[in-house]
Amino acid sequence: MTAARGTGMKIRNISFIAALVLGLFAWPLSADPQQPTKVPKIAILSDEIRLLETSFEPFAQGLRDLGYVEGHSIAFERRYADRKTEPLPGLAADLVRLQPDVILAIGTPAARAAKSATQTVPIVFARVGDPIGSGLVTSVSRPEGNLTGLSILTLELGAKRLELLITAVPDAKRIGVLWRPSTDGPELKEIEGAARSLKLETISAEVPGPDDLEPALQAVVGQRVNAVVMAPGSVVAEHARRITDLTANARLPSIFFRREYVEAGGLMSYGPNFPDMYRRAAAYVDKILKGAKPADLSVEQPTKFELVINLRTAQALGLTIPPLILARADEVIE
Repeated sequence: MTAARGTGMKIRNISFIAALVLGLFAWPLSADPQQPTKVPKIAILSDEIRLLETSFEPFAQGLRDLGYVEGHSIAFERRYADRKTEPLPGLAADLVRLQPDVILAIGTPAARAAKSATQTVPIVFARVGDPIGSGLVTSVSRPEGNLTGLSILTLELGAKRLELLITAVPDAKRIGVLWRPSTDGPELKEIEGAARSLKLETISAEVPGPDDLEPALQAVVGQRVNAVVMAPGSVVAEHARRITDLTANARLPSIFFRREYVEAGGLMSYGPNFPDMYRRAAAYVDKILKGAKPADLSVEQPTKFELVINLRTAQALGLTIPPLILARADEVIE
């Protein structure tokens, strides 16, 4: 009996040891070793460095608010074309070769280039005035293909800027409009239509590039305009001081689409709150990274607008801004 019990204990011990050894050998094979997590890559394309710089931080902050950390859970590749459209297709193709998870295209030219470069990589656009007229999407409620994003409602805002300018300068009857042919054609038509309804005469001048700005302004000054509307494509932020100096020297009240020009000495600006728009673009990227398709995400419009007025400039021009306009202003620079 004792011998049998001892033999049984030995067998159990040997079985235990064998199971332990087999378990040690089998454990590395059966365990699921932690694999490196793929970090989503976001490509950013713009036609000018200033837009890239001013858009990146609010966009990145929007992603941080959603829990993304650069270098750990999100990565960025950035390209810009230095205010020229010709390099954009090559830059877009270069970004596509990097196999990004999403492309953020800032501005209409960049969005067009990105669309031409890929039909598969999701594209989120921002700061696009007319996404349907530009051929980016067929519908704002149900975009087709791989693009969606945020429109800045350039057309409606063009007429609104004209109305604000005329309210501030009621004696103005001849309005100069500076516009960029490659991007501002629809806005020019909108401004001209609004001018006709207000019984105003418009004198337009093309600004294909930054070097054309001064000749264009001189051309409308030669036509004895009383005020100037600057369409979005006609000016760039890095030339804000030069632009406002030109309008000041010509003693022309002017309205812009971004506050930077008013901060640099322009009279007025009215347009979307761009940092808010770029933060909202981050929400699109987040949804796409989580499985949403661009075609199922409707194109959104701005939710925040801002009117900025420079009273110092108004005084230098001998203007008295009506109290109604001042009351509506989001910021008054004194």
